[in-house]
Amino acid sequence: MNSKEPSQAVFESRSAQFGAARRKKKRVRAILLAVISVVVVAVLAAGYYLFNLQHAFNSKSNTVALNFTPEQEQARPVKDPDDGSMNILLIGVDHADDDSGQSAALDGPVSQRSDSMMLVHIPEDRSQIYIMSTVRDMYVEIPGHGKNKLNAAVSFGGVPLLIQTLEGMLDTKVDHVAMIDFDGFKELSTALGGVKVDNDIPFTAHNTDYFYPAGEIVLEGDRALRFVRERKSFANGDYQRVANQRKFISAAAGQMLSSDTLANPGKLYEIVDKVSPYLSFDSGFDAATMVGLGLQLKKVDTRNLAMFTMPTAGSSISADGQSVELPSERAIEQISHALKTDSMDQYFNEHPPEE
Repeated sequence: MNSKEPSQAVFESRSAQFGAARRKKKRVRAILLAVISVVVVAVLAAGYYLFNLQHAFNSKSNTVALNFTPEQEQARPVKDPDDGSMNILLIGVDHADDDSGQSAALDGPVSQRSDSMMLVHIPEDRSQIYIMSTVRDMYVEIPGHGKNKLNAAVSFGGVPLLIQTLEGMLDTKVDHVAMIDFDGFKELSTALGGVKVDNDIPFTAHNTDYFYPAGEIVLEGDRALRFVRERKSFANGDYQRVANQRKFISAAAGQMLSSDTLANPGKLYEIVDKVSPYLSFDSGFDAATMVGLGLQLKKVDTRNLAMFTMPTAGSSISADGQSVELPSERAIEQISHALKTDSMDQYFNEHPPEE
């Protein structure tokens, strides 16, 4: 059976050249964001007995106001009351180059677009965490604005419009929203006292004097962020970056969830205290909710999460001259079914991510 759609065949040559590299590049940030999010939940769960820890999280993290109109709320997909699964929209932004007052909350039209967007699905049995990266250049229908790139929804109407766009595309309700600024990642590595990794290839990060020798190195702050983002220093570009990024994530998760960290209230507090200001959540996703979720997920191995990128059907040029990725209607239908029937494990097994 031929699994390619007509549109995929038309744009196959271009996709073959650029599609894989583009997906690899975007998956790096997606996985990075996912691990930060899961680690924060794990910390809150481990420190559930510390009132001050939850208080610090609630008082320093930010809230994304969704503010759907009654008509918009009525139009959202209805979730079965007996469905215990959870869908979390995870958004990554980089505010370093945007000092506008609107940019922090993203609760309405803003001058920037989101940097990374993922849908995190947690099944009812809490046996795994499925993290689906969405291609930000995917050409989709944005309510009230016609067709455009997916991340344009944020500039047109902030997080609320992005939720409406994804819910309309997948016919599945988003239960919660979490937004992370990349500066929070640097703070996390600093709070850990640096992350120790075994570097395979010595390199100097592009346009910096950051040299990373071969062997065991300790990464912290901006040097840590540049390590996982670097690709121009390698002959195989994004492929080596993915390898380095996975190495870093494994080391960071190991340090974060080690007995030395989890048994140290002071260290836990420092981590949450430093990272919380760079996190934003919807009003229903507070520390108490995360603690409960974290306890339910305590058996999930954060080093072996189910991560994949939503398939697309090839590259194209839109009528207004934009380079876009065409949505795969077949993949959307399959993923929508998996989300609504809590059968993401079956979808993931039948459509394993590209290596």
